[in-house]
Amino acid sequence: MRRMKRAWVLALLVAVGCKNGPSEDQCKQLLDHLVDLEFKKAGAAATSDAMKQEIAKQKTAVTEAKRAEFIDTCTKKMAKSRVDCAMNATELDGDHGVAKCDEAK
Repeated sequence: MRRMKRAWVLALLVAVGCKNGPSEDQCKQLLDHLVDLEFKKAGAAATSDAMKQEIAKQKTAVTEAKRAEFIDTCTKKMAKSRVDCAMNATELDGDHGVAKCDEAK
């Protein structure tokens, strides 16, 4: 869960005021993407149908717990360009990570 907390902090650090911010739907997609990246980083790989179901259940729980706060911050404070950048990230850190979205602007 500590890693999950870091992902949310990272996403919130990307926040910057913007008049042409992302839509609510784009922010929902970003939240789902960030949760997927966090589970990937944590090594959550499913080897059976039961494990796949459990991972899906955990992802849903995390997403639902953070959705309202994240969507509010995302739609009001994040630049659309940073949401687009984060959606294209394939990892949280590293050369293709969400963290690079801050460096680009």
